[in-house]
Amino acid sequence: MFADNTLTPREAVRLCALGLLASHDQSQPIHYGQLAGEVRHFISRMAGPQIDLMGASIELLRHEGLIAAIGGVGMEDDSPLSLTEAGRKELHHLLTARLRPGSDLSRLIVALKMRFLHVLNADEKQAQVDLMIDGIEGELARFIDLRGSLGAESTLGDWLDHEISSLESRLDWLNNFCRTL
Repeated sequence: MFADNTLTPREAVRLCALGLLASHDQSQPIHYGQLAGEVRHFISRMAGPQIDLMGASIELLRHEGLIAAIGGVGMEDDSPLSLTEAGRKELHHLLTARLRPGSDLSRLIVALKMRFLHVLNADEKQAQVDLMIDGIEGELARFIDLRGSLGAESTLGDWLDHEISSLESRLDWLNNFCRTL
């Protein structure tokens, strides 16, 4: 954790993996490969493909005693997994961690670009606004894809609907702003 008791990117991936295991139907255990795929799918849809987020190993969770192969079989054979008691405690610890306010570096960068956009020539201004539009369109596509893959997870679905609406509004604003350049 960071000094202010907020989660690092590595811990966010841990939270995702442990949460998926904890919320999975225990009558049909989740296998190593399936868990890795679901973690990768969720994280890449929420944050985009980022090496620092995708590099965290599920095998490390086993080594730390947070998850275990059912029946004592090793991870190498795509065995079914379960959450250990230590894993449940770690999940609780991660779920109850503080949120880091204003940590979105890209929001700061967008604000700085908008603040100093007047310094650029017309073509450069257009290119920067186009980059912002492309970024929002990519994020919007990832969120819509994730929303479409959800089952009965209404809380996450409701939040994604709100985020999608906000992104669509931001995209509309940028497209209108682009026409004024």
